[in-house]
Amino acid sequence: MVSLRPCLLFILLCIAMINLAHSNNDRKAYIVYMGDHPKGMDSTSIPSLHTVMAQEVLGGDYKPEAVLHSYKNFNAFVMKLTEEEAERMAEMDNVFSVFPNTKYHLHTTRSWDFIGFPQNVNRATTESDIIVGVLDTGIWPESESFSDRGFGPPPSKWKGSCHNFTCNNKIIGAKYYNILQNFTEDDMISPRDTNGHGSHCASTVAGNSVNSVSLFGLASGTSRGGVPSARIAVYKICWNKGCQVIDMLAAFDEAIDDGVDIISASLESPSIQHFPYFKSVFDVASFYAMRKGILTSQAAGNSGPSLYTMSYHAPWLLSVAATTFDRKIVTKVQLGNGVVYEGVSINTFDLEKKLYPLIYAGDVPNIAGGHNSSTSRYCIEDSLDADSVKGKIVLCERIHGTENVGFLSGAAGVIFGLIYPQDLPEAYALPELLITQWDQRLIHSYITSIRNATATIFKSEEINDGLIPFVPSFSSRGPNPITVNTLKPDITAPGVEVIAAWSPLNPLSSVKGDKRTIQYNVISGTSMACPHVTAAAVYIKSFYPNWTPAMIKSALMTTGNHFSN
Repeated sequence: MVSLRPCLLFILLCIAMINLAHSNNDRKAYIVYMGDHPKGMDSTSIPSLHTVMAQEVLGGDYKPEAVLHSYKNFNAFVMKLTEEEAERMAEMDNVFSVFPNTKYHLHTTRSWDFIGFPQNVNRATTESDIIVGVLDTGIWPESESFSDRGFGPPPSKWKGSCHNFTCNNKIIGAKYYNILQNFTEDDMISPRDTNGHGSHCASTVAGNSVNSVSLFGLASGTSRGGVPSARIAVYKICWNKGCQVIDMLAAFDEAIDDGVDIISASLESPSIQHFPYFKSVFDVASFYAMRKGILTSQAAGNSGPSLYTMSYHAPWLLSVAATTFDRKIVTKVQLGNGVVYEGVSINTFDLEKKLYPLIYAGDVPNIAGGHNSSTSRYCIEDSLDADSVKGKIVLCERIHGTENVGFLSGAAGVIFGLIYPQDLPEAYALPELLITQWDQRLIHSYITSIRNATATIFKSEEINDGLIPFVPSFSSRGPNPITVNTLKPDITAPGVEVIAAWSPLNPLSSVKGDKRTIQYNVISGTSMACPHVTAAAVYIKSFYPNWTPAMIKSALMTTGNHFSN
């Protein structure tokens, strides 16, 4: 008779292995924050404390690599935990908070003149001693905005370094962080910028003056940062898969030790959450920076226009909202009957004023692909018949994102209706503009009233906006839900249609196959407003190097210009 005991033991072993595999798969990265370092304990001994805590929580599941990272300036560490283990960790003595790792989002020629900061403004000789830490997608060092011609060696206080990157006397530090090693094949594992966002922000703060820049003739002029003599230290934390909180905290940690004077972070939480102070990793990081005399300038976010759409409200942060300034880029479409409609986009294409057949997307569904007019009228991806749109301008009822223009690659142009305010222009892979829903209906009426409707889309043009400045719809709003008598955001700055340095590795539009490489780009967001205020803070610090972050913040908030119409 065959004994069942070995079989039962084997089955139990298999079940245990499956459970262990499931347990490991369920583990996610968490940040364990414990406040200040224990009194009397040297910072070099802190990692051993973190290891002991990890052993206590994981028990038999503990492995030496369980602690992924220990921070130096914050008594905090990163490890992978299940939800149950995270709850047990949070209950341990001296643990202040346990944060799940999340992703942050990345949120000029005329802008500095508009805010009363001309090229010949009085400068302090100490401007070149100030170091700006930029947490973003990296930097493109070949840009003229970052040349070190005329710069001497870095300030003696600088302790930073350059990893897999050749620095100069302008870009004096360059590091990258990806603790989870979550790379894609398109990521460049170095502080180099493949996105463009980081270069744009860094050059807005401290880029050199570069003459005769433009985006295919748009926004032409001299591109410059607010403090062109200041030094730049780059901390790349954003990759193709996003910006991890654990990497952001590591960048803050090293920036504090490296000796930066101000930190600029054009980052936004992926969801609107109102954390109490010190229950947010960003609050913790910026607080410790503030204690070291380092002011953090942060983008307020692009989740407007509703109230309470900011995620971070800490009083020690300098939160920056966006405004328009006196240059506005508009795009126009002219119908065959001569009527002209104005919309928004950054259209660099020139159709040479030639009229093209104009069709309504709802009339040309991709029937073979299972679509009808109910989807094709909204220009859902693959919903239109490719042969029907080729060489024509297509009228769509609603835009669903810039990626949708890829399916219209054979079209001469696209017109999208908008159901929300039109104040966030973007560049696309073909002639395109966004118009109001009312104008979209009027154009549709024209199409139905004539047998052969035609239209043309003009290249974008610049106009002087008489309604400026105003806060655009996308900029996140207050008030402060945590400390009701403290206003947020703190200040506004130009954040719409700002031109600055770009990475040539990222084409003008996000559509695959777009071959238009550029050195300077026009983009919008509170990400663009933030470095304007960072530069203003650097300018103040260059004259008053001993001022605290609170003094600099107060000076900016109480002496800024107030515009009214």
